[in-house]
Amino acid sequence: MRITMIIVAVMLTLAVWGSAAGKLRHVTSVVQSMAHVGVRANRIPQLAVLEIAGGIGLVVGLSLPLIGRLAAAGLVLYFLGAVVAHLRVKDEVKAVASAVILFILSVVTLALEIKL
Repeated sequence: MRITMIIVAVMLTLAVWGSAAGKLRHVTSVVQSMAHVGVRANRIPQLAVLEIAGGIGLVVGLSLPLIGRLAAAGLVLYFLGAVVAHLRVKDEVKAVASAVILFILSVVTLALEIKL
């Protein structure tokens, strides 16, 4: 079970760091998507920092389980917010899919963190 948790946590960490990189590099599609759901441009770097912190928390959580649980819980809330933002503007399934996948991966990570 621990190996599964490590694999899932590492996958989520890489995904959120990739997502944060897109925000920090001001990738046009990312900036447009965030503007579409109502995120102001000056908030995008702050959201990237939250993703980076969540990934760091997951890595630290491999040694300090409480930190991992808190990081996973934070990412669950972060991606729940992302899903809600997309649904609020009635985005198509394709536009909300990545947020849903990362939300599910965050929930699975949290569940595995709690079980250990």
